[in-house]
Amino acid sequence: MDPRCTMGLRITLFVTAFLLSDVASLKSQASFNETADLPCQFINSQNISLGELIIFWQDQQKLVLYELYLGNEKPDNVAAKYLGRTSFDQDNWTMQLHNVQIKDKGSYQCIVHHKGPQGIVHLYQMTSELSVFANFSEPEIRPLSNITGDSGINLTCSSSQGHPPPLRIYFVLETQNSTVEHDGVMVISQDNETELYNVSASLSVPFPDDTSNVTITCFVCTASGTLKSPPFNTVLPTDSLARKDQTYLAAFGLLIILSMIFVVVLCLKKQKRRRRQQHQQTAGSSEETIKMESEETKERVEIHEPEQNDEEVQCIVHYSKTPLGNHNATHF
Repeated sequence: MDPRCTMGLRITLFVTAFLLSDVASLKSQASFNETADLPCQFINSQNISLGELIIFWQDQQKLVLYELYLGNEKPDNVAAKYLGRTSFDQDNWTMQLHNVQIKDKGSYQCIVHHKGPQGIVHLYQMTSELSVFANFSEPEIRPLSNITGDSGINLTCSSSQGHPPPLRIYFVLETQNSTVEHDGVMVISQDNETELYNVSASLSVPFPDDTSNVTITCFVCTASGTLKSPPFNTVLPTDSLARKDQTYLAAFGLLIILSMIFVVVLCLKKQKRRRRQQHQQTAGSSEETIKMESEETKERVEIHEPEQNDEEVQCIVHYSKTPLGNHNATHF
């Protein structure tokens, strides 16, 4: 390879490494009221003495957390809210922020200067993004009222002093024959001073029909994991179970009665419809009979002639055969 290309590549890698080191960023996490580690990751390849370096950390508001000035701590430049809360580990170039609060989350910068004969020269800068978590307390289930067959299951699940707010709360109801999951509607509140969250969710469902014993568990889903409450066991009282059975029997009896009434009404309607059809058929037949009789009577009237006996006919015939001129002729 051409030496000039090799030299150009080396220069490019050096500039890239310098730029990357100057804008290096790292994510850090800490628990509420615990200690956060904010590393600097400065590589002192030239073995510069701490007595020639100025090392300090500042927050996103440019407030100084810690300063090591030429090998000596300099608290005069430290912001009041960070006094007594920081320490520096020279072996791994890490600053420790103690008693971390939710308000401490955000970005922090480690800055390294070299103070030499020609003045102060900037050597290194790194940014750390600090996230603060607070574990919620173990979820707790509390009944809101006495659990009976009539009132059903009414209870609440709560958890407190956590950060960030939970993602979901749900209940699992287990019986001998089934497992049912119910989502809870979360109610979230936040402490103005600590910025920690309290959360609760309620459940109101009918008591399962297939059993008198139910085990209920509450689950709180957070960014760091899922919390599970101790199992809550509830047994339906004997008198409530008896009332429940009586209610079922009464409902069953009412259903039978309504079914019988429906059948009777249906039969009556069918019978009424059948009578109406028979009546219509009878009326039609009567009208047809009357009509036929009327037609026959009419025909008889039209063709009727007076009846004459045989003697009258014979008399008429003999009379007509007698000569007109013989008036003395007598016929016996």
